[in-house]
Formats: sequence, structure tokens, C-alpha cells
Amino acid sequence: MWVYEKKLQYPVRVSKCDPHMAKLLMEQYGGADGELAAALRYLNQRYTIPDKVIGVLNDIGTEEFAHLEMIATMIYKLTKDASVEQLKAAGLGEHYAAHDRALFYENAAGAPFTATYIQAKGDPIADLYEDIAAEEKARATYQWLIDLTDDVDLQDSLKFLREREIIHSLRFRESVEILKGERDRKKVF
Repeated sequence: MWVYEKKLQYPVRVSKCDPHMAKLLMEQYGGADGELAAALRYLNQRYTIPDKVIGVLNDIGTEEFAHLEMIATMIYKLTKDASVEQLKAAGLGEHYAAHDRALFYENAAGAPFTATYIQAKGDPIADLYEDIAAEEKARATYQWLIDLTDDVDLQDSLKFLREREIIHSLRFRESVEILKGERDRKKVF
């Protein structure tokens, strides 16, 4: 199903060590509106979605894993040269005590990822509206993360991710219209 290319979907560069920004980025790593939740949500929902739009969920769900890899790379690059004192000052002391510098699926506040973040109703239109909302929340979060850093290299990668959320939202909106058209079409037997 997948072909893994040993490169990121978009280059990730950071200009400086910034453990505080890494902590904030964890929201998109293991948070409710983050990339892991999105990937799992879409790949799970595809089992109860009509064939006409199943490819959209599969494609976007797969791409979300690529975004997760980009976020992980950002967090790693922002913390790899940080001292323990810098990690503590950034609010990552508890994370360091439990995981050292290993990434862990948690949000910016340190709450671990939970399956309650993943919605699936079984009604295709309801699920797609949930997906549109998820993409818009992720877009907003990326904008706020862009606003929180002065690292222009990091902003570049975050802007790429923000734009992909917009495209995903549009694709889900198109899928809703396709399904509404099918639902409203008169059926003659």
C-alpha cells in the first residue's frame, strides 16, 4: 500500500536550539488536533466510507503520517543540542525524566495521546464534516505556531504544513458534495 521514500515530504530546517518551541510543537505530534490523530482518524474512517471517496481518506491519511514525520524531525532538531537545564527551563523536565530525549506521543501540556481523539461515526457525511473541522483546527494551530517562533526556517516548514491542511479541508469538502449528490439523486428501479 505504501512506498516509503527516505526523505521528508518537505525540508525541515531550524536556525537554533529552541526546546520551548519543541514543547509547543508536541501539540501537533500527539495532541487532539495533531497529525497522529488525523492519520489514524482518516485511515480508520475509510472502512465505512463509500467507494467514490475512499481514496481521499486513504491519500490524506497517508500524507498525515508524512506530516507526523516532519513534526518529529522539528522537535528532534530543536532539542538535540539542548542541555538538561534548557529542557527544564522550557517545561520539558517531566518529559526528560520519563523519556530522556525520546519523542513520545503527548500534547504540549504533556498529556499522553489517547484514542478518544479519533472520531468515527459511521455516517460518511458526518465523518467528513468531522474531518473538515479537524483540518481547520490543525490549520489554526499551525498559524499560531508560526506566530510563536521567530525562526524563519522553522516558519517555512510550518507554513507548508498549514497550506496542506487547507488543501485537505478542500478535498474533504469536495467529497461531501460528491456524497450529497449521490444521496439526493433520484433512484429509479
